[in-house]
Amino acid sequence: MSSAPSAQGPLVVGVDSSTQSTKALVVDAATGRIVASGQAPHRVSAGEARESDPQEWWEALCAALRQCGPVAREAAAVSVGGQQHGLVTLDKGGNPVRPALLWNDVRSAAQARSLLERLGGPKEWADRLGSVPGPSFTVTKWAWLTEHEPAAARSTAAVRLPHDYLTERLTGLGTTDRGDASGTGWWASASETYDEEILGMVGLDPALLPRVARPGEIVGTVRDGGELPFSKGTLVAPGTGDNAAAALGLGLHSGTPVLSLGTSGTVYAVSEHRPADPTGTVAGFADARGGWLPLACTLNCTLAVDRMAALLNLDREAVAPGGAVTLLPYLDGERTPNLPHATGMVHGLRHDTTPGQLLQAAYDGAVHSLLGALDRVLDTDADRSLPLLLIGGGARGAAWQHTVRRLSGRPVQVPEAQELVALGAAAQAAGVLTGEDPSAIARRWGTTQGPVLDPMERDDETLSRISGVLSDAAPLLDRAPHGE
Repeated sequence: MSSAPSAQGPLVVGVDSSTQSTKALVVDAATGRIVASGQAPHRVSAGEARESDPQEWWEALCAALRQCGPVAREAAAVSVGGQQHGLVTLDKGGNPVRPALLWNDVRSAAQARSLLERLGGPKEWADRLGSVPGPSFTVTKWAWLTEHEPAAARSTAAVRLPHDYLTERLTGLGTTDRGDASGTGWWASASETYDEEILGMVGLDPALLPRVARPGEIVGTVRDGGELPFSKGTLVAPGTGDNAAAALGLGLHSGTPVLSLGTSGTVYAVSEHRPADPTGTVAGFADARGGWLPLACTLNCTLAVDRMAALLNLDREAVAPGGAVTLLPYLDGERTPNLPHATGMVHGLRHDTTPGQLLQAAYDGAVHSLLGALDRVLDTDADRSLPLLLIGGGARGAAWQHTVRRLSGRPVQVPEAQELVALGAAAQAAGVLTGEDPSAIARRWGTTQGPVLDPMERDDETLSRISGVLSDAAPLLDRAPHGE
């Protein structure tokens, strides 16, 4: 928890409910100064099933806000950013029917393949929804639930995303926003409405879905529940998905590339053009402002590299140059490239390969996947000389920074501001108070300020070697478990 003297402007609260924990920031809306903060963990099941109890998200939010102290009661508005894609099923009393299926639960790979065929193939999905849904998308998880747990599906009276669930607990009203809705697989970006044909195809009544709020709309006020240190009547903004919230927190201009190094890795940029990539590499998400947020995501990033460091009994920074070993760190399956059943693979291991070189190969494999998607994310007229904004938990790691610079050949800027999802949610909360664009508010706060690291000569040899190994190995990598 951090605290500071009393703020100069109205206070707002921004929340980041991520895969592993919930963080809350009390922020001065005028300056962006963090007045207080709190954080509390929640559990994720181990193994193939990646699930969490939504009640734990709520308890973590309450705990994080309590850590902020009495200053939270002075907040005039609050907004929630949350992990995307998760399937939250609620009964008639608003209680979870079962644990939420999280974004990195890829058990619905078979349902994803089936849905692609039933609607006419990837191009039809991309044209209609902006994205080709893989097993991360909510629609495939609902299809999996109806097939494997039909009693749970029948007991469901409301379907929500993680940030929707928390916003509804705050207000008592079922709302979402276009940014998070665009990751479901049943919100059509072409019409900006729920797609009733797709809902019918998976047997989901549209009445079970939340209303999609407009950008900048006040969706309600904090109800008097006694659990939260808010004053009754505190305004509640629509909230959004974590990537759209981070884009707000960075105050992105169109075309500025972002590479986020977290449990998952992402590359994205704000665009004025609606994306529709039939290859499925780029998800055509909406942003939280009325524009678009083309994004590519990998499942394996910092967690996979840290696991390799642990297996090698090395510090995560103990990389070594040289060698010709290739490591594809697909420890949780993979989304980009689309290999949901993949496992990790090492190629080119020799007697003289050192542990440090093997660890560097894990970094290279993770970054290769992200950079391979970057050109598809950016508009054709985007300025390729702009620095990559490097954010997320790995952004301050020297090995990560060096690997991104070496494999991209671009300058890299590392913003000093941390907790960008929560800051973006705070900017959205500030926007409902003032009527301003949240991105303009974040730019006024100076959230991208930080060192710019000079570009390095691009290591085309390593990029080409990894691409060759991946091309040869892909049929072996993506073998479904026996019996599927």
